[in-house]
Amino acid sequence: REEPEGTPQPAPRRISQERQRITGLPLYFQGYLSIRHSRCQEFRVYWTELRGTMLFFYDDKKAPTYSQKLDISALTSATNVCPDENGSAQFILMLSNGELELKADDCACGKEWKGFILTVTELSVPPDESLLPEQLRRMHEVLEKEKKRRITLNNCFGASLNTKSPPSSTFTTMPACFYAVSRQEAVEMLEKNPSCGNLILRPGSDSKNYAITIRQKLDAPRLKHYKVMSKGTGYVIELERQVTLPSLQDVVNYFVTQTRGNLKPYVIQT
Repeated sequence: REEPEGTPQPAPRRISQERQRITGLPLYFQGYLSIRHSRCQEFRVYWTELRGTMLFFYDDKKAPTYSQKLDISALTSATNVCPDENGSAQFILMLSNGELELKADDCACGKEWKGFILTVTELSVPPDESLLPEQLRRMHEVLEKEKKRRITLNNCFGASLNTKSPPSSTFTTMPACFYAVSRQEAVEMLEKNPSCGNLILRPGSDSKNYAITIRQKLDAPRLKHYKVMSKGTGYVIELERQVTLPSLQDVVNYFVTQTRGNLKPYVIQT
């Protein structure tokens, strides 16, 4: 999985800062994982990050933007970590809206991943005798960080209600319909899976801003693209009359409300 020698690589610190900016969540654990959704036949390898109670999947270890994400806050249970015939270790996350099968390089790695996942979702370090003291120490650190994060989040949410400011502006995570895809890839996604929705938020062509791609079925399918410019602490939608909103989630909500629900965020069902 290593890049050939001599290939210019982005600075790890810059990548980390960009991921932090995009996700708005603290990094708790990371590494390679193979994942398979309940409706898929093949596993796919991703560089995976556990941030808050979200899993972010990157096509490449150096990619600043994720290609998929999964909210695991509604985790109901997780199966035991079991080795397979190839020496890898598999376990399944049972979520309220489906299952996600994960495969790690070996049992030790699989149990570590499961331990961190249970720590942030159950807010307690799992009693697993196979975990090393150093792993348990890090899980306890993550537990304290996650508890503080949730207290801060609850305080922010309460403050937003008191000041009548939009709750969405207090959250910095990316909307569920964000995908790190090109303009053409977004079009193909909307055409192939119309049941998933008809609005995608994606990176802009300059990689600094964003874009909205929509596919509406009126008399015939129509595709449109809108620029979304990052400006200060807000975002500007490039329309006849520019619209400025405080967050990307507000941008998505604007398109949905303006079309009276005819536009629906594109979300891959697990």
